[in-house]
Amino acid sequence: MRNIKLTIQYDGSRYRGWQRLGDTDVTIQGKIEAVLSRMTGEEIEIFGSGRTDTGVHALAQVANFKTNSNMSTGEIMDYLYHYLPEDIVVTRVEEVSDRFHARYNVKSKKYLYKIWNHKYHDPFRRKFVHHVPEPLQIKAMQKAAAFLIGEHDFASFRASKSKKKSSVKTIYAIDIVKKDPLIKITVHGNGFLHNMVRIIVGTLVEVGLGHMRPEQVKEILSKKDRSAAGPTAPAKGLYLLEVEY
Repeated sequence: MRNIKLTIQYDGSRYRGWQRLGDTDVTIQGKIEAVLSRMTGEEIEIFGSGRTDTGVHALAQVANFKTNSNMSTGEIMDYLYHYLPEDIVVTRVEEVSDRFHARYNVKSKKYLYKIWNHKYHDPFRRKFVHHVPEPLQIKAMQKAAAFLIGEHDFASFRASKSKKKSSVKTIYAIDIVKKDPLIKITVHGNGFLHNMVRIIVGTLVEVGLGHMRPEQVKEILSKKDRSAAGPTAPAKGLYLLEVEY
């Protein structure tokens, strides 16, 4: 039995997220599994590095699957490219050791969030950025982000319906760069709670608009209450950027 690792890019606009949902294939996992199962003649299950929600994109999602197929990695990649829809592309196929697991072996992840900070939206980017027409104060956002670096209880920054018992995570870095009118926020951490990055971004935007002081982020962390943080930023601006093993 071979263990095959995939690196995948996708536009999540028309999908209900990564995870397969019962009998529907309107998910990234469902689409890829269907093609792999047809290719191998086996019932293939793929394991992703993590779930991305409805509308979220990926520049480098990682997944693995087991197969008895003797197809080369190049043949697998070509087959996937031919039969997957245009908004999903497998950019790399590797044969890895049997011990590799795309989810359980993750050491850290990087997410990228894009904001179009201009009075008028860009019609060609509207599915891939969050449009904020009012000017954002980047220095205030950077000051607020600094309070999130390190190990903290991020209970205030997770979806209220999240079922994970522990909300303690470590954020290694948050970089905020503006190249008019595009703002890129990169968040690097050892793991993320449901909607955590989008709530962090929503809170930083509130700071950038002057609706919150940067120092309030410390209070939000200490309250451990989702209602204390800012709104959840839209999914369309979020990208899974990198998975580190």
